[in-house]
Amino acid sequence: MTLHYARRIDLVIGRGLTLANFAERLSGIWGDRVLMTDGASGETLTYRQANELVTAYSNAIAAKIQPHDRVVLATPNTYHQFLACLAVARAGGIAVPINPQMRPAEISHVEKDSGAVLCIRDVSELMGEFPTVAPARPGAEDVAALMYTSGTTGAPKGAALSHRSLLGQSAFATLFPANLRHDEVVVALPVAHIMGFATLIGLMSAGLAVYFSERFRAAETLVAIESRRAAAFVGVPAMYRMMAEAGAAEKDLSSVRLWMSGADVMPPDLIRLFKRYGSSAKVPLIGSVGEAAFVEGYGMVEVGGGVAAKVSPPMIPVGFGDALGFRLPGYKFKVVDEDDKAVSIGHTGELLIRGPGVLREYWNSPEATTAALTSDGWLRTGDLVRVGPFGTIIFSGRKKHTVKCGGFSVYPLEVEAALEEHPEVLEASVIGLPDTTLGEVPCAVVRVAPGSALAEETLLAWAEDRLSHYKSPRKIRFVDELPRTGTGKVQKEHLLELFAS
Repeated sequence: MTLHYARRIDLVIGRGLTLANFAERLSGIWGDRVLMTDGASGETLTYRQANELVTAYSNAIAAKIQPHDRVVLATPNTYHQFLACLAVARAGGIAVPINPQMRPAEISHVEKDSGAVLCIRDVSELMGEFPTVAPARPGAEDVAALMYTSGTTGAPKGAALSHRSLLGQSAFATLFPANLRHDEVVVALPVAHIMGFATLIGLMSAGLAVYFSERFRAAETLVAIESRRAAAFVGVPAMYRMMAEAGAAEKDLSSVRLWMSGADVMPPDLIRLFKRYGSSAKVPLIGSVGEAAFVEGYGMVEVGGGVAAKVSPPMIPVGFGDALGFRLPGYKFKVVDEDDKAVSIGHTGELLIRGPGVLREYWNSPEATTAALTSDGWLRTGDLVRVGPFGTIIFSGRKKHTVKCGGFSVYPLEVEAALEEHPEVLEASVIGLPDTTLGEVPCAVVRVAPGSALAEETLLAWAEDRLSHYKSPRKIRFVDELPRTGTGKVQKEHLLELFAS
């Protein structure tokens, strides 16, 4: 037992910890403990078996690349894509995982932009007899992976993230007392997205088994949580919304002790709802009691995962609202105006972040790097926040999505929240349309409840009663589904065509 914890402490300290030796070290800690169950095939892997696969994959990759070569992983979104990323690092290369939903032209762009010498489309390509190679020994500050952005403002850019950036926070998860019980976490996130990648790193470190689904389907996810008596679920707000619409209230989700969300702002009403679906504990002869906890993280690809979190404990109505939460160790925040001057309480500005996870650069894009990083190492997030009392920071929306109406700044998040208060509105997304007089005016695209006969004029009047005139939408379009990225974020640039007429 002493050696067991000594290994954990060594991992927490991070002495030489990199993606190259990550699987080996975790295998030394957790051994034959179940690591992953595949939702489609039923395949199960232990930590030891996963390390053996990483070794085998890396032997095949090392036979085809030189140190620091980039390797594109255009494989299906399975746990093996994650293991292949670790294998690339073990072979001395730089992993470039991409979402399988990317179109061929997008994949070609990533291959060309990254300068990849190898593109793997199925991990079966890595099976066979290859010479055994010793694991590479990269430095903590060396580039470990290129995580390409979704490209919502142009061609995707590769965020160059170091081993320290990807592993620095999650290593502390190894102190979780997973050996006291067997808990399973349901996950259906893209491995090639930073939230999915960081989630798998954290859960693997903690010794928690993962039930992994290649694609998120609300009904199937609810069945998995209920039938497997999962202890936790990790998803994005859109997933929670879809599960609620798919009948979460009719399922027994009381096994869940913890719900986790990230990648976008989580509506408080959904937090309250899912907390009630879970429970705090199971008491003999009584059954499940209390409610689950909810953790919401804030982060982005440029910081290698999360930099802040807020917790809503069971039975305690705190942690709601738009505050980013508490900063994770090692990170600093500041809020500045357009002249990079610090803003005072009650005022809105752009959030800047400095800390160990901040990207080294945008690969092959010095102009983008210069625009994103200040000369003294602060990352410009592009997120607009308001400074609150006691050092709190309130999220207001994305800087690039701000609508400038008659000289006033309209933050879509505020307008969306007002529209979603209507009992027949399931979801709203607000964009700006060009206007010859005001520059831009806010307009909305909404999903309504099945069977709703809500009219545009009715909803426009609803918004006008609740918002200042300059914030109120001028037009509304109704849709069955909103266009989304791989992690459920609404692709606002695709909404403009709905107003083309």
